[in-house]
Amino acid sequence: MLVKEIIRKKRDGKELSEQEIKSLIGGLSDNTVSREQISAFTMAVYFKSMTTQEISALTRAMINSGHKIDWQPQDLGGPVVDKHSTGGVGDKVSMMLAPMIAACGGFVPMISGRGLGHSGGTLDKMESIPGYNATPDLGTFAKVVKKIGCAIIGQTAELAPADRVIYSVRDVTATVESVPLITASILSKKISAGLDALVMDIKFGNGAFMATQERAEKLANSIIHTARENGMPTHAILTSMDEVLGRTAGNALEVMETLDYLSGRLRDAKLHEVVMALTSEMLLMTKIAKDRTEAEKKLQAVLDNGKAMEIFAEMISALGGPKDFTERPEQYLAKAPVIKPVFAQDSGYISTIDVRGIGNLIITLGGGRSIPGQKLDMAVGLEDVARIGEYLDEKTPIAMIHARTEEDANKVISHMQGCYTLSDEPQMAPKLIRKLMN
Repeated sequence: MLVKEIIRKKRDGKELSEQEIKSLIGGLSDNTVSREQISAFTMAVYFKSMTTQEISALTRAMINSGHKIDWQPQDLGGPVVDKHSTGGVGDKVSMMLAPMIAACGGFVPMISGRGLGHSGGTLDKMESIPGYNATPDLGTFAKVVKKIGCAIIGQTAELAPADRVIYSVRDVTATVESVPLITASILSKKISAGLDALVMDIKFGNGAFMATQERAEKLANSIIHTARENGMPTHAILTSMDEVLGRTAGNALEVMETLDYLSGRLRDAKLHEVVMALTSEMLLMTKIAKDRTEAEKKLQAVLDNGKAMEIFAEMISALGGPKDFTERPEQYLAKAPVIKPVFAQDSGYISTIDVRGIGNLIITLGGGRSIPGQKLDMAVGLEDVARIGEYLDEKTPIAMIHARTEEDANKVISHMQGCYTLSDEPQMAPKLIRKLMN
């Protein structure tokens, strides 16, 4: 079966058979399909989309390109559950959520991704911790999940390896937003991880890949349907991404905000709202809690008594990071040599934010990739980021820029100013949690 004919068929808007999709994805394993051909295929899918049957076939082919974990022999003693976000700016929820669920009795084998387009990646954030092994072998992964309750890793060579290739191609070919490709990418990893249940955080707004709630609902329906066909119960929560989530954006900075959150030193209210909504749904789906009130009490308890922070520390140590990381993070996390405030050009209330622009600013600073495989500067990013409804003047900065050089910082100041629109009238902050779908 000629690969170029499969690409031509999809380019012309025709439905591919399961065998054609299997042949294309199988070619990634035996190197008979090139990256150029995958680029052409992803662009064809982006423009012509896929039927529900094609999406399911693509997901299965990507799962079958590697190994699927079976947790039954491990006798974990609790449900296996995970969460996945479709990506945004400042989204560090996974790092908080995994230890919180583990502290409540769940098991979270989290297969996370690197930055994609303008959005940051959980895997990159975890790799800002010195020594942390984000791609252990499956044996080590399983042992850590069983012993500690959670492990945040990236795709290994064994789990959905076809997705790893397609993912990297989508990142640099402007094909990230495709509903079929997002669905297959997420679910190939999650189903390969052997989950009992999955909760999706599907973001929409100007900082998300889905610009509108309508598009987000379309993606949610695609994921829920495809997951159900593969025997994995999945719920989706639609959340707004019209402002940075939390107060930081950038790899090491977001890890530090995670520690502040878990310890209770500084817990941003909006970030907490999203974390609690997702973790509560996970406890309800797995019957660890009987209702939302009980779920929230359990989750708040593991934050207050330090159990969630303790598990986060144990996970880092078990995967090669410093044993005292959570006690002395400043000693280990990279720090930017230049920290500089950026002020708005006028005074007023923030009415809109170009969140995608802020994500691209992080890439400009070196904290995200513009080419595949690019080494990241873990120290750069933004701190104390202002949000919609807040008042800015000559004494209140939009954010603190963390940069490698003074020149780098100066280069992005006007870009940062251009991401914010101000109004003379007070503005309402956007509602974060919009809809639950199941």
